[in-house]
Order: sequence, then C-alpha cells, then structure tokens
Amino acid sequence: MAQRKPMVAGNWKMNGSLELVSELAEVITKIDTSDVDILVFPPFPLIKSALDAGLKAGAQTVSENNAGAFTGEVDAQLIRALGANYTLVGHSERRAIYGESNETVAAKFAKAQENNLTPILCVGESEQEREQELTEQVVWQQIDAIISKLGVDALANSVVAYEPVWAIGTGKTASPEQAQAVHKFIRSKLAELNSELAAKIQLLYGGSVNENNSEQLFAQPDIDGGLIGGASLKANSFATICNSAKGNG
Repeated sequence: MAQRKPMVAGNWKMNGSLELVSELAEVITKIDTSDVDILVFPPFPLIKSALDAGLKAGAQTVSENNAGAFTGEVDAQLIRALGANYTLVGHSERRAIYGESNETVAAKFAKAQENNLTPILCVGESEQEREQELTEQVVWQQIDAIISKLGVDALANSVVAYEPVWAIGTGKTASPEQAQAVHKFIRSKLAELNSELAAKIQLLYGGSVNENNSEQLFAQPDIDGGLIGGASLKANSFATICNSAKGNG
C-alpha cells in the first residue's frame, strides 16, 4: 500500500442526526488526516451540516439524470454545489432494494464524474453467489460495466469498495485472507489493462468492519481502508477505525 493513502468512509445509510454530526465532528476533526482520508456519507439533508462542521462529506447516491422531472432524485450538480466531492454508486442496497443494474450504476458513475464528484464504486457478491464460487465473476462484471461504458482510465478518478453482500449489517465479516483475495483479484485484473492505475487506485473493504477487526483487515497489502456502516454511527468506534488505518499507507 506504499503508493496509496488509506481511506475510511462512513456510510450512515438512513440514519443520523444533527447531534451525531456534532459528536462525530468533535472527535474526527482532531485526527491528523495527512496520512488517512476520512469521509462520511450522511443522508442528503445532513450533508451541508457535516461539511460546515469540518467533516469531508459526500452523497450516498446520485441521479444518472440531469435536473428535470425526476421527483425524489438528486442532481449531481446540486451535490457538488454543496461542496461535496464524493458520492457512493452501486451500493448493494441500491442494487438489491431499488433494482439498480450494472448499466444504471455505470450511468451514475459517469454523471458523478461529469460533475467533478469522485465516485466510490461498490461491488460485491451475495452469499449464494459466493457458495457457487461466482465471486470473481460477479465482482468483475460490476467493474467491467464501468470500463465498457467509459474505458478503464475513468477508474483513475474513482475508488472501488468491495462489500460482500452477505457481510453487510449481518455481523459476519470476511476473514482478512478472504477479503485480501478479492482485493488482489481486482487489482490484478485492472493491472492487465492499466498497471499504473491498478497500483494507485484505492480499494476499500466494506462488510461489518468494526474497531476490533479493522486493524487486521487494513494490514492486508491490497486493502486500502474501509467503507464502514454501523460503526460509523458511533464517534469513538469510528475514530478508532480511522486511527487503525493510519500507518498502513
């Protein structure tokens, strides 16, 4: 990981409050971020408050469309205008609950980049797919949808988060060895297309990361940090995870 700065990103999902913004900012803004990127992804109404509190904040999703008659959607231009620099795209809950296909995710990825937002592309397999030994096939199909639409070089201005669906919010976590194997697969496949990009791109692990397992996970050579769910809603736990990523760069 010598060439890559670690990143820890907290995905609040449909949780959070102004009180949590204050609690988190009080702890996180005291961490030296010269050797770790720290981001939070609160619900849309809290993004501006998080930014104003001194946190780096992004959106949990973005519309693939420009401004227009799309009730309930949020335009990438508005997110960027708030001062946010990042957005998640393709989180497993967006894929599973809201039916986002690989093609839709690729369109969201493109729209984010058009508006100077860095997309964090979420990829991962279900428990059934893992049991059928389809992990690599599923993960690469999700990444290849971006490459097919935009070319591999588009990934240079992005982050990829591997989140095995079976480990999200379940308390189950891929072992450090299991997680590393998939991260190594992603990096090696990208290296076949662009070795410089593969060496530099940040690959995050997401799947029930907490303060007890983060250090071991982040110590793996191809894991550059984490996309954190429930533990990012607890200021001290999230700070511990952020600090565990420091020194692994």
